[in-house]
Amino acid sequence: TWLLGNEWYKKNDKCFGRIKIFIMKPNTAYLSIGSNLGNRSENIKKCLSHISAISIIKATSSIIETEPFKVSIKQDNFLNLVVKIEYLKDHFELLKDINVIESKLGRIRSSVRNEPRIIDIDIIFFNNLIFSNDNLEIPHPRFKERFFVLHPLSEISPNFIDPITKKTIKFFVDEANTSSD
Repeated sequence: TWLLGNEWYKKNDKCFGRIKIFIMKPNTAYLSIGSNLGNRSENIKKCLSHISAISIIKATSSIIETEPFKVSIKQDNFLNLVVKIEYLKDHFELLKDINVIESKLGRIRSSVRNEPRIIDIDIIFFNNLIFSNDNLEIPHPRFKERFFVLHPLSEISPNFIDPITKKTIKFFVDEANTSSD
């Protein structure tokens, strides 16, 4: 939290003028992180280090190993987790920062969907924002279909409410556990 108000800047009892200090309420975001190329554990460790440089990590789920989901290319299993962060900028800046982190860690984007990747970071939620454009959709449009997102997310925030459906993460996990497909 940052301080708000106008304060006089003084040094040795001499007044130098007013300075403005603002309180910025941090945004809460949930990020899904996955890796299935190279040293997956090390990739995630480096990713978390980069994320902690741009935000405050408030919660980290356990890391789970999952098979690739809806892929056409044979590839290794993923290590996945979800983190809850506090971030001072907006969702556009978070997307830019995530793309920089992925690039620094060696991710090369191509036109092939769901290909193997050194690191993959998705914004699942950003506060209670509902937003969509060509580059970003919040909440993530497929989070409810993905065990590798739901399970870790339910571990750290089971009572978080999806702003679209108004249902909790726990509800979606329970629904996934009872579905017959």
